[in-house]
Amino acid sequence: MSSPSVDGVPAPAVPAGERPRVLYLGGLGRSGSTVLERVLGELPGVCSVGEVVHLWQRGVLDDETCGCGEPFSRCPFWTEVGAVAFGGWEPALAARMVALRAEVDRSRHIPQLVLRARLRRGDPRLAEYVATYRTLYRAISQVSGGAVVIDSSKHSSLAFCLRTAPDLDLRVVHVVRDPRGVAYSWTKEVRRPEAGGEALMTRYSPTRSSVLWVGHNVLFALLRRLGTPTRRLRYEDFVARPATAVEDLAVFAGLPAGSGARVVDGHSVVLSPAHTVAGNPMRFRTGPLALRRDDAWRRELPAGDQRLVSALTLPLLAVYGYLRRAAR
Repeated sequence: MSSPSVDGVPAPAVPAGERPRVLYLGGLGRSGSTVLERVLGELPGVCSVGEVVHLWQRGVLDDETCGCGEPFSRCPFWTEVGAVAFGGWEPALAARMVALRAEVDRSRHIPQLVLRARLRRGDPRLAEYVATYRTLYRAISQVSGGAVVIDSSKHSSLAFCLRTAPDLDLRVVHVVRDPRGVAYSWTKEVRRPEAGGEALMTRYSPTRSSVLWVGHNVLFALLRRLGTPTRRLRYEDFVARPATAVEDLAVFAGLPAGSGARVVDGHSVVLSPAHTVAGNPMRFRTGPLALRRDDAWRRELPAGDQRLVSALTLPLLAVYGYLRRAAR
């Protein structure tokens, strides 16, 4: 985790009673969100913590490895966060959040979430779920000394839940990648080092990943139309002009202008250890990293699968500019 300071001066923690500011990275997994999070995590005044939606199961209950290399239960950062937020990490709280997630935080619940928000009808389960996240975000900000918490949970349903909290400053980065590249990534075998290196990350067929890609992107577009501050970023544009993208997102997050120039040098960045609770194995990487476009799918994804994904995602391929010659 980078030092949350500006010109060597620590950034102020969120005072009690103020809204914690959350930069939420949303979109379908395997879209480059982990590398984007790691780069943004180097900004002064920022604390990136990975996919917080999985903290309750993988962190508290399963005690998987934090991005710093320590088991969750022995990570000094998360130990302090738990103490500040809840007086310690209790399995009962984690189990309760896992149960609440099944009840309120699913894509199929989004129409109900939108309707409830419009009609101003409360749901005590949703209120409890969101209040716990708000308490957690505030503790993360206070312990890190950072003004902005980056949550790369990606799930559209969690973003719709969080938007119901008036005392949470939610800003969404909608991350998009060419669906053919996403589909190819979901077909690969990727081991989870935080779970001992034997377990594999979830895999999807090109058909399944295409359907999910369309669904998540449509839902994040809806989130924007409903008034949630949202900035859309294509993965391909990020790796082509990383300094510009990082500076734009820094301003979007409310950080001082010029913050991005301190992080990216051309197409290179130096990554510090980060206290990420879940995500792509890339979250464990530290040291110099070259930011370059990954187009292996053009060679490795079978031509038939490429045509299938293109057909299933055609309208949004056009909307996001992936049918233009320049995109190739």
